[in-house]
Amino acid sequence: MEKRTEKSEYIEKLVAINRITKVVKGGRRFGFAAIVVAGNQKGSVGIGQGKSKQVPDAIKKATEVAKRNMVKIPLKDGRTLHHDIYAKSGSGKILMRSAPTGTGIIAGGATRSVCEVLGIQDIVAKSLGSPNPHNVLKAVLKGLKNQSSPKVISAMRNKKIAEIIKKREK
Repeated sequence: MEKRTEKSEYIEKLVAINRITKVVKGGRRFGFAAIVVAGNQKGSVGIGQGKSKQVPDAIKKATEVAKRNMVKIPLKDGRTLHHDIYAKSGSGKILMRSAPTGTGIIAGGATRSVCEVLGIQDIVAKSLGSPNPHNVLKAVLKGLKNQSSPKVISAMRNKKIAEIIKKREK
């Protein structure tokens, strides 16, 4: 018999696991909640949450939700953002700045995992509000979705992309 191993095109990263306790007459019942970020390192990313009585089941559910909720994000040269982004979701605030080649991913926690699976190679990010990964992830995704590429701006203004992106004078 031949064993088939399916190679997934998506990269999944576990961001957080939370243990939930429900106190009942006979004692405590434990449950688990997991947050997973999935992406293809080519500009698509999705976040998902899953809950279950067992950790592996919660992770599996979260991964499926993340793959279903994929969003395409425009990247500059396939490595960084087009412009600086500030976004807020609940009390989670995030500031993301595009960076020159060779900078790397300077971000912490949930933001770092999103950047890694999205395919961003150069970015400087700072989480300003609550460290709660739920709100931070929502803020990051909201900011990335609201980012406007020169292609979109040129279409709105009926101009050529070259007119939008002018070379800086030295």
